[in-house]
Amino acid sequence: MVDIDVRLGLSGSDLAIRERTFKADLTRLAESNLTVEDSPEVKALVEAGYGAEIVASKRFRGQDFLTVRKERIVGLLTVLRDHAALDYKLVSDIFGVDLLGFETEPRFEVVYSLYSLKTYRRIVVKAQVSEDDPTLDTTSGVWPAAEWPEREIYDLFGITFNHHADLRRILMPDDWVGHPLRKDFPLGGEEVEFSHNVREQAK
Repeated sequence: MVDIDVRLGLSGSDLAIRERTFKADLTRLAESNLTVEDSPEVKALVEAGYGAEIVASKRFRGQDFLTVRKERIVGLLTVLRDHAALDYKLVSDIFGVDLLGFETEPRFEVVYSLYSLKTYRRIVVKAQVSEDDPTLDTTSGVWPAAEWPEREIYDLFGITFNHHADLRRILMPDDWVGHPLRKDFPLGGEEVEFSHNVREQAK
C-alpha cells in the first residue's frame, strides 16, 4: 500500500520539517507563562482554590491553553462556566489526544474547547490522563452535550468517563476489539483504489 504521506505529495524533507515544527511547538506549548495578572481564567481558578490543579498555562499564537490535573476537572470547568467575568457556557468541542512518541507524560489528554458568548473569548483546557489509569469524571453535568463526544473518546481512545449515563461505543461495533485512534493500534484493512493500482474492470 502506498503511504498516505506519499499520496499527499509530501517528500522526506517535508515530513522531517513537519515533525520538527510540531515537536518544537509542543515544547513551547509546555512552557508556563500565564499569570493572574494577564489571564482572567487563571485568576478565577486561583481565587476558587483550583490554582494547584494547573500544571501549565500558555498563550500560544493568540490562543490561551491551560493544562490541568484530571482529579477536580468537573469543579474546575464549573468555575469557568459560572464565573460572571468568564461565562464559558459553550463547550464547542471535546476530543482526545494520544501523545505516544512525543516523549511526554502522561500519554493522553482530554481537550475541552470553551467559548464565551458574553466576552467572545475562547480557551482550551487540557486534562492529563495517564495510560495506567485512563479514566476521568464526566463533564455531562456541566454541559449535557458532553455525553456524545465523551462516548466518542471512550470508543476511539479507551478513556473511561466516570458516572457517564450511557458510556458505550458510538462509532465502532459493540464487539470491536481495541481503540482505533490510539497510536499503537495495528493498521490494516483493504488497499484504497487509485489510478496507479486500480483493478481492471470486468468487461
